[in-house]
Amino acid sequence: MSVIGIDFGSESCYVAAAKAGGIETLANDYSLRATPSCVAFDGKKRIIGVAAKNQQVTNMKNTVSGFKQLLGRKFNDPHVQRELNSIPTKVTSLPDGSIGYHVNYLDQEQTFTPEQLTAMLFTKLKETSTHALGTQVNDCVITCPVYFTNAERKALLDAAQITGLNVLRLMNETTATALSYGFYKQDLPEDKPRNVIFVDCGHASLQVSACAFTKGKLKMLASTWDYIGGRDFNTVLADHFAKEFQDRYKINAKTNARCWLRLITEVEKLKKQMSANSTKLPLNIECFMEDVDVSSSMQRSEMEELCAPLFQRVEKTFKKLLADSKLTLEDIHSVEIVGGSSRIPAIKQLIESVFGKSASTTLNQDESVSRGAALQCAIMSPAVRVREFGVTDIQNYPVMVTWEGDGSVSGGGIEVFPVFHAAPFSRLLTLNRKEPFTMTVQYSQSIPYPDPVIGRWTIKDVKPNDKGEYAEVKVKVRINHHGIVLISSASLVDKKEAEEPPTPEPAANAEQPAGGEQQQQNNGGEPMDVQTEGADKKKKTTKLIELPMDVHTHGFLPNELSNLIQQEAKMVSNDAKETERIDAKNALEEFVYDMRNKLQGGPLERYVVDAERDAICAQLNELENWLYEDGEDCDRDTYVNKLKALHNQTNPIKDRASDYELCPGVFSELKNAINHAHAAVNEFKKGSPKYDHLTETEFINIAEHAEKAQKWLDSNMAKFAESPRTANSPVKVADIRHEVQTLNTCVNSVINRPKPKPAAKPAPPKDNAGEQQHNGENADNKAEGDKTAHTNSVPEDSTMDVE
Repeated sequence: MSVIGIDFGSESCYVAAAKAGGIETLANDYSLRATPSCVAFDGKKRIIGVAAKNQQVTNMKNTVSGFKQLLGRKFNDPHVQRELNSIPTKVTSLPDGSIGYHVNYLDQEQTFTPEQLTAMLFTKLKETSTHALGTQVNDCVITCPVYFTNAERKALLDAAQITGLNVLRLMNETTATALSYGFYKQDLPEDKPRNVIFVDCGHASLQVSACAFTKGKLKMLASTWDYIGGRDFNTVLADHFAKEFQDRYKINAKTNARCWLRLITEVEKLKKQMSANSTKLPLNIECFMEDVDVSSSMQRSEMEELCAPLFQRVEKTFKKLLADSKLTLEDIHSVEIVGGSSRIPAIKQLIESVFGKSASTTLNQDESVSRGAALQCAIMSPAVRVREFGVTDIQNYPVMVTWEGDGSVSGGGIEVFPVFHAAPFSRLLTLNRKEPFTMTVQYSQSIPYPDPVIGRWTIKDVKPNDKGEYAEVKVKVRINHHGIVLISSASLVDKKEAEEPPTPEPAANAEQPAGGEQQQQNNGGEPMDVQTEGADKKKKTTKLIELPMDVHTHGFLPNELSNLIQQEAKMVSNDAKETERIDAKNALEEFVYDMRNKLQGGPLERYVVDAERDAICAQLNELENWLYEDGEDCDRDTYVNKLKALHNQTNPIKDRASDYELCPGVFSELKNAINHAHAAVNEFKKGSPKYDHLTETEFINIAEHAEKAQKWLDSNMAKFAESPRTANSPVKVADIRHEVQTLNTCVNSVINRPKPKPAAKPAPPKDNAGEQQHNGENADNKAEGDKTAHTNSVPEDSTMDVE
């Protein structure tokens, strides 16, 4: 199993995977690392990623992009209304107030929410990862902008769940960038932190963060942001040229969505060129509108003048971070830039002006976020072993909790997490209650979301204690590792008195007022009410009883989520079936063109009679017309059956052509085999030493087989030469090869047989009496050697004959 990190961007997505050799950014099915955040619908199939982006101009009404900015929002949200100005697709309000994109899918108008569209994109990214890694992918870390609120984060998690991804952590993009920077740094200090500023200017937003690095750890200090990105610079330039074209050519590009999209695409190319060149650069668009060719030019200085208000907002964002982080210019070690729009020279100049440091390009500006996410996933996943690196994130907005009902503490509230509080983190609140009550969690300052309320939790089954007094209720408010604020648990404290001597309290009661809350204080928490036990002679036993809660917060309900998961699974299955159908249709169409070309003036023309050829070509022409008329939208089996019928009709012709083309070469092989057999027989007759171990009978057998093969060859070559090419060949290639193989086997089994090894020399006899009479001296030496051998205890079996 592999783990991946997904950089879900407004314009493009990147996927990185943790491998044994490090972190690798994965390429998609177009061999590109960037997958456009674009989903299109074309008849019966979905088109996602690069293919969707490529057909955006021709299929604008059914191509959706930019849905990241609408996640978790309602249709009447002012932010949504601003975004709709740049969306050509039909968008309406659904009955529950959410956003619905209307597209033509499966030959009918269907509505999809931004969460569903995001799930479709994640499905594509999951398929890309599975294909690139060759294994199933489930665990992942997904990045999101630091300014995302609870509603947007929950919507992103729901989209991932619809796809079937197991999100180990929803990570801020700024934190992922910082992890990508710090993980491989070997020179980080152990005591005094190294403060680094990260500037991420992407397609739709600008995010600036400050991070403190120590050895093996990073801690986010502060972050600021603004809705400024590359698309805003594109819009300013497009407005300028649209006005110029209206004055010069009397055409208004803003009235035509397709022309406006083309203009946006061209000015983005011009903007990128101006980042590298300060000279005047041309802009030319052929047949732009009403068959009019338009042209213009621009210099970098003009662009900076037009975009001056945007650069002022960028500078304001930089200065706000400097104030929020409470860092001086001397405290800043460096400023790292990522994101495509950070390449604009004016932004680099502002960085140097505000932070007193030139922009550093240590990180890959496009892939650093996904690489950081993959590193975090590797750290968290049990499937991958990687060294630990501590990551402390922040909560970008202050959070407060309010409650209602009477008690020793009546309705009120407290700010549980101030701005830039460490995350993940838990805080324990203690309230005195006799009956169920409701707690509301909300943001305590203005946020980029209309409703500041995060959710309402109704604590149930609250009862007075045995004396009828108010019972203590402990409520844990938590920022989890996704950056989502919630009430994770509520417990009723059941206290009882007993005369027994005190005994050590079980470790399970770690959240008792005297112990648990103190632990929270040591971790930086600020409990609302800290209870201290008095010195009582009687022993007090405490038991925590878990309380049920009714939750009303953002996100889909379980049954709604289940329906969306099933719907996505059906669409995935339908995509697979549609792909198979189109492949079958394309295969049939390809066969029609290919076979017709081969039969008419091609390599198969001479192997078929005119009447049969004309009939087949007429059938192919009829089938071609059918493909573009009635057969345009048939099922897969129809195409497969028609292709099978064509194969059955044309395969005999192809086999006939194959036989006539290949037989001469195979005949030559048989001739060579016969000649080889005769050569072996002649060598044997001449007494070649290499055949000394072979018998005459074996070579007589070879000669007979060669003579038989020669007769077969002469007979069939004569038939082959006389046969017309429009009739089936009288001899098949397989038959000739069988003869070749038979003869070669007969010859090779004989001539390749190795000579037998010489017989081993017999061991000398043990009785040397006769030898002693003729050679007494040698016998004495032999006896002496035998004696020595016995003295050295060498076993007799160890003696070996050596040839």
